[in-house]
Amino acid sequence: MQQEVLLILQNPQNILYIHESWLAILLVSCLRTYASSTSKPNILLMMADDLGLGDVGCYGNDTLRTPNIDQLAKEGVKLTQHIAAAPLCTPSRAAFLTGRYPIRSGMGSSTKQRILYWTGGSGGLPTNETTFARILQQQGYTTALIGKWHQGMNCESHSDHCHHPLNHGFDYFYGMPFTLVNECQSTENRQLNALVQAKYWLYSQIIALTVLTLLIGKLTGLFLVKWKAIICFALCGFLFFISWFSSYGFVKYWNCILLRNHDISEQPMKLEKATSNVLKEAVSFIERNKHGPFLLFVSFLHVHTPLITTEKFLGKSRHGLYGDNVEEMDWMVGRILDAIDKEGLKNNTFTYFTSDHGGHLEAQKQNTQLGGWNGIYKGGKGMGGWEGGIRVPGIFRWPGVLPADTVINEPTSLMDIYHTVAHLAAGIMPQDRVIDGRNLMPLLQGKVQHSEHEFMFHYCGLYLHAVRWHQKDSAALWKAHYTTPIFQPDGTGACYRSGLCSCFGEDVTHHDPPLLFDLSSDPAEIKPLSPATEPLFDTVISRIERAVQEHRQTLTPVPQQLSGYNNVWKPWLQPCCGTFPFCWCDKEGDSHQELL
Repeated sequence: MQQEVLLILQNPQNILYIHESWLAILLVSCLRTYASSTSKPNILLMMADDLGLGDVGCYGNDTLRTPNIDQLAKEGVKLTQHIAAAPLCTPSRAAFLTGRYPIRSGMGSSTKQRILYWTGGSGGLPTNETTFARILQQQGYTTALIGKWHQGMNCESHSDHCHHPLNHGFDYFYGMPFTLVNECQSTENRQLNALVQAKYWLYSQIIALTVLTLLIGKLTGLFLVKWKAIICFALCGFLFFISWFSSYGFVKYWNCILLRNHDISEQPMKLEKATSNVLKEAVSFIERNKHGPFLLFVSFLHVHTPLITTEKFLGKSRHGLYGDNVEEMDWMVGRILDAIDKEGLKNNTFTYFTSDHGGHLEAQKQNTQLGGWNGIYKGGKGMGGWEGGIRVPGIFRWPGVLPADTVINEPTSLMDIYHTVAHLAAGIMPQDRVIDGRNLMPLLQGKVQHSEHEFMFHYCGLYLHAVRWHQKDSAALWKAHYTTPIFQPDGTGACYRSGLCSCFGEDVTHHDPPLLFDLSSDPAEIKPLSPATEPLFDTVISRIERAVQEHRQTLTPVPQQLSGYNNVWKPWLQPCCGTFPFCWCDKEGDSHQELL
């Protein structure tokens, strides 16, 4: 700058030259800024909770109305073999965010507790994991998560926020740190560890009855027992009751809370406002960041029980409350896409819609089905190997870049979104760890005809239940099941007695040799093959087993985030907007917001 001023003082005619130079510099700067903004598209990711593949019109449902999701597929690319890395929300979402199998980050489980059970627990997505949000944030993206998180909150104190979205690459968070459960609405039909709660209540009743019996025996002289023993027994029983009831008895206050960044907005949440709040926040973020580039991850609370649905959609579908909830979510998708169109961002926005895993078959109340439908595919939520638990919608739209009304039948994964959006943002992939996801852009654009995935490993917790082999030199798509859940009752296709199928123990069947299916001809997994019916049986099983051994050699021991210690409620970690245990507040206001 000093040199330009000196030139002007020496010769005033130089002002014209300087002026033109500055104009050129300004023009180049503007062009660079424009090129930078246009070369990096906005990223809109939408994920439903517990939505079955068969619940969506473009995947074959002709009784539920999902016009907005269907239109998205018509304008873009639909994947028919899009696979979740886990059949439950916490591990599946961890894999989605990191592009890695949950077992690599410690988000798998060796116990029956396969998800995070408490906002006040110490488990969660490890701080050393690099999410796609972090990569995009480093590339100048404004990043936001609106809706469900369910990847943990704190490690050592109630405010260290080590697992919080803002500590994993998101600039803005509005939503639930946990997930919807029935206890958020009422104490009926308990969902959170229902069997454990029932067992604890039974133990409490037995202890109370024992104390009462001893007391009566003492007073009537039937038993020779000291008062000190009765008092001690009664005190222990009281402490036992308080220890479990203080957690499970107040789930609505401990888990059903609403956050804005680090601040609690509602404790407990006002569920009747949840739809309006999530939609309003998503649209507002788009409006605020229309000059981009931005990453918006809308993680819907729909369609998880208790199926909170606004009056506008109640009774409108042909499938009861669940259908109403699906149709309301589709309407929300439409309003978010309308906001993109309104701001003129449609052609510069990479849009994606999916579900975290398959529909919940066991979600029922009396004779009413409260969970999703998985089409022709066997099994559902919680089942690590069967297609119904892991095959999910996968829809992409980017006008002018991706072809319209296109269907791709190649195996792909939720984990692929990680590599794909990092590629679109020109981000740098971590080099110090295994990334299991692949860049989908060549496949989506039709530049290649086959998926990069040759083998895909289907875990149930930490247990490998099945393996898929996409044989490149053949039309066959093999799938071997090493372990399958035992359905209850037998032949029903789900675990209705326990509410969710198990991964191990007496509730599963181990297969040696494995059950083998050719998904290309039997996608519903009805007819298992055998050496007598399939000449290549031994060759296929041998190749798959070799792939399993190679895969296991890439695994390294990591801290287990869903261990018993990490997945128990800890009062000192509980987020509280008051003075613990008096945790309740409403900073959102009492007025009901109209739907946008």
